[in-house]
Amino acid sequence: MKPAALTLFVFAVFLATRCQAQERPYFVTYSHEMEEPGNLDIELFNAVGKPPDGNRFIGSNIEFEYGATAWWTTEFYLDGQATLNDSTIFTGYRWENRFCPLLREHWINPVIYIEFENTSADKALREVVGHDGKDDFLEPNADARQDKECEIELKLILGSNYRGWNISENIIAEKNLSNGPWEFGYAWGISRPLRLAASAHNCTFCGEKFQGGLEMYGGLGDRYSFGTNQTSHYIGPLINWAAPNGMTFSSSPQFGLNDFSFPHLFRFAVSYEIDQLFSRFHRGAR
Repeated sequence: MKPAALTLFVFAVFLATRCQAQERPYFVTYSHEMEEPGNLDIELFNAVGKPPDGNRFIGSNIEFEYGATAWWTTEFYLDGQATLNDSTIFTGYRWENRFCPLLREHWINPVIYIEFENTSADKALREVVGHDGKDDFLEPNADARQDKECEIELKLILGSNYRGWNISENIIAEKNLSNGPWEFGYAWGISRPLRLAASAHNCTFCGEKFQGGLEMYGGLGDRYSFGTNQTSHYIGPLINWAAPNGMTFSSSPQFGLNDFSFPHLFRFAVSYEIDQLFSRFHRGAR
């Protein structure tokens, strides 16, 4: 990542007061839960992988997620990647918005997702659509940067909470605005705190501080070749931990399910939520 982005992330962490909201452990799947209005969540996502005939890489993005209202959450991403024996580059940005049409909890809760992204040589793997696969990561960074991707991405997010379990499903459609057909993908995840009831005393490694789960995602071809033929798919366990200082750490080893996928990926993330961001500045000004 750019030094300025990392500096901003560190500054925000130390500026903020402690906040104990816990994130879902998913890396690709979105749950229906929205950001609390007025809160800013800062997250650093990373994906580490290696094509069988290529160089190891780490793809990263830093995300700023703000709860604009109870029904609207907006996010801005800065993306970057580093490839062994190649280079470290800034790969672009994304602007995402999620809209919740139902303000009360239901058995199934829909959320509409709209994202614009302007990237090139991206290796963060925040979603898999169309015929994306391991061979797309063999091109040198200098060549891959020439292929600019201005895309719009739509998702239907469906989520349910039942007896501590969260079940989330995503249907994905993505379109390059300059050329190419609509491409499709999916993601789903299931997770649960290791313990539902809170302990009577403060603790660092209590069961309620951890969430575990499972995630699966992959491509579904495009409008001309819809289906699973020549598409990549991944599955892996998830876990996160809400640390006492208000930060949340997440990790997941993920495994490719066919020859078009990476044999394995490792994902890890760290997040911090700033409670009532603008109210904090107002209090400081008085």
